[in-house]
Amino acid sequence: MHLGRFLRHIVMHPARATRAFPPRVMDAIQAEIRAQEATHRGEILFVVEAELSTWQLWHDVRPRERAREVFALRGAWNTEENNGILIYVLLAERVVEIVADRGIAARVEEAQWRSVCADMERAFAGGRFEEGAVAGVRGVAALLEREYPGARHANELPDRPALI
Repeated sequence: MHLGRFLRHIVMHPARATRAFPPRVMDAIQAEIRAQEATHRGEILFVVEAELSTWQLWHDVRPRERAREVFALRGAWNTEENNGILIYVLLAERVVEIVADRGIAARVEEAQWRSVCADMERAFAGGRFEEGAVAGVRGVAALLEREYPGARHANELPDRPALI
């Protein structure tokens, strides 16, 4: 376990996460997801995790690995067209991971997802959490609109972002 990483997670109290993503920011993210999902048939799920547990850090769970766990636990893989997307923010590390279900992953290159993540991470590094989150939702939606255009079917994943 890397001591610096451990300390970043220890000092990231859930209250700090709530200050970065207060209800008004969560409302803005939800509104953006709702608006963007009206333009395509994809499903966007947004989850912010304040910090990893000591056990996860001891076992060197990487942000990508944790994002995949959250993707599975939240059922983002269970959409009709296999086009669920998780935008996962690990706040203690200011890292963003995008996990795409197999349907959309086969159509979009990893570099395009990484570009959206990098833009969000730059905004977060400057303390601009709402701006970064909304831009990230728009970036993902643009890729979904290109690959899954048209009217959306039933809303299969919650639009409300989660803070875990």
